[in-house]
Amino acid sequence: MNFLLCGRKPWCAIGLIVMSGQSVAASSDTNNLQLSAVVNGYYQDGQQALAESSEGFGLGETEVSLGGNIDDAFYGKVTTVLAYHDGDTELELEEAFIQTLALPAGLSLRAGRFLSDIGYLNSQHLHTDDFSDRPLPYRAFLGDHYFDDGLRLAYVMPTDLYWTLGVEAFSGDKLRAADPEGHRDFSSVGVYTAFTKVGGDLGLESSWQLGLSYLRNENGRAGEHHEEHAEAEGEHAHGDEGHDHQAKYTAENTYIIDGVYKWAPQGNNKYQQLTLAAEYFYLTGLNEHAELGAADYFSGWYLSGHYQFSPQWSTGLRYSRVDVQESHDEHFDDIGYQEWDVNLAWHHSHFSTVRLQLTHQNNDMLGFDDNIVTLQYVMSLGAHNAHQF
Repeated sequence: MNFLLCGRKPWCAIGLIVMSGQSVAASSDTNNLQLSAVVNGYYQDGQQALAESSEGFGLGETEVSLGGNIDDAFYGKVTTVLAYHDGDTELELEEAFIQTLALPAGLSLRAGRFLSDIGYLNSQHLHTDDFSDRPLPYRAFLGDHYFDDGLRLAYVMPTDLYWTLGVEAFSGDKLRAADPEGHRDFSSVGVYTAFTKVGGDLGLESSWQLGLSYLRNENGRAGEHHEEHAEAEGEHAHGDEGHDHQAKYTAENTYIIDGVYKWAPQGNNKYQQLTLAAEYFYLTGLNEHAELGAADYFSGWYLSGHYQFSPQWSTGLRYSRVDVQESHDEHFDDIGYQEWDVNLAWHHSHFSTVRLQLTHQNNDMLGFDDNIVTLQYVMSLGAHNAHQF
């Protein structure tokens, strides 16, 4: 969804929200299925902290997607993801959902497996990012991006500004706290979310969006086995993580504030566009070890800028940080990860991107201070859904 394409027409914004803001890109032809594939490959000369991508040649999230109108009342989509990790090619079902097209009064209902709409980046596929990997808070608290089996009810408000509200319920398997001995009785519906997003135009050339999200994780609080879980996190935080999209750190309550600003000369983002984005994460309800000096909360944030200075070239700069704790012996240590990313990307067309990125990461407690170079290529084949705002 791009407010710059709508000017001040609220009906246009609502149409883009339904089609793009809720990740629906249905064709008007009910017999026309959309088949697409995205090849996301890279070479990386080091290992990023809390990341799933490994050193050397590899595949990021390479997607094969099939979607389209089921009939005049429902839309459906299935997305499978292939990834290469530690010598193995892994296949995962990332999306398999249906969504209503004909509910009244701006309501929509989605059921199945899908990306949660919390925050700014989470509902977007990884290959659409302006950087080769998600910022640190996403890698630490959401496993890059949180998708799960569940339901979503969303409502687009009938206002001049874009304003949407939504609630979700998920199984929560990917956000469970550690249970190495299998003693816990996890809730079968473990995650509930609520979110709202408001946005609009500032004249002809600028647009903005603000969001507030809450995630309640019934299975997120670490119990008596927190120490074993934290030690495992410490051992692997700067090594291989596996392609499981599990959150590295969990909590009962996660609050996210996000903001995005876009500018394009004369409202034409084909030739130039500046995008500024920021998100702040605040997690409470961490564990049951306050007597050992455990923290009351975790936090993380990032600030990014991306500038497309010509139709075929863009550059990006991003800083991200997370502040967490890990247990050592009988106490907890504060751990602060921070990361700078700068890149230059060439876009031969809307369907192909080659990106060169330099990442500087450091963590004084864990004793690393690294520079990592990544060369990434993202190529889209077939139908290509509109990107979100």
